[in-house]
Amino acid sequence: MSRKTLFARIVLAFAVGATLSFPAFASSGGSLPWEGPLQQIQQSITGPVAGFIALAAVAVAGGMLIFGGELNDFARRLMYVVLVAGILLGATQIVALFGATGASIGTAGGESMPGSTGQGAGADG
Repeated sequence: MSRKTLFARIVLAFAVGATLSFPAFASSGGSLPWEGPLQQIQQSITGPVAGFIALAAVAVAGGMLIFGGELNDFARRLMYVVLVAGILLGATQIVALFGATGASIGTAGGESMPGSTGQGAGADG
């Protein structure tokens, strides 16, 4: 078998394999066993209770760093960890303070979606 024939067969096999695998890659995934617990963790981290915990953590850690006097190195690093964790937990509330919301996904070319009124927040909306 010549090199050209072997190369052509490899390319053909790759093309057929890629064509057959695209539907598998495009599937939505359905219900994987770890999706439920991860969604519960996401709701817990982004909920109002997490915002209050984050506010308390930032207040306590900031107070300890400012008014804590002479802290040893371990205690100071621990307060930094608590401060960063509080900021990370409250990141969604911090971003919401600036008026940012989620991503807006539109259609290409400004075409309206089926069932939409066609009015948006553009220059005419």
